[in-house]
Amino acid sequence: MNSLTFKPGSAHLVSDSHTTPWRVVFEDEGVAGYFYACDGSSKKMEDGILDAVLIYNVSHLSDSEREYIASVQWSRSGTQAVLYIDGNAQAVFDFTARCGYCQTNFPNFLDGRGGNWRKDSHAWSDDVLMQFETDIYN
Repeated sequence: MNSLTFKPGSAHLVSDSHTTPWRVVFEDEGVAGYFYACDGSSKKMEDGILDAVLIYNVSHLSDSEREYIASVQWSRSGTQAVLYIDGNAQAVFDFTARCGYCQTNFPNFLDGRGGNWRKDSHAWSDDVLMQFETDIYN
């Protein structure tokens, strides 16, 4: 599990799958925190983004001055990744199903990026998280 202690407004955590060329990135450059699903074989992150989900807006956090812990856990197969903030699941990327899920269900748009990844919804799924955690802990 990769992890990072950070204050909102400045964070960058990269985690590569142990079995595939997939990569996830948690990034906060001042205004908001995003989680990206990426093709790890691309030279530049911007060129390899398959999907992106909003984790938070810094201005909406109740305590933006304190430190948080971001961590990424990959499934055994290396095809799913979960972002946890302070131990609470915030987002899941399923590279096989080409779906992203997040607590904010945002953004939802079709921009052509990411090929045939689902873009019309990023609605949270307790079932997807439960399947992931069952796979990890059993």
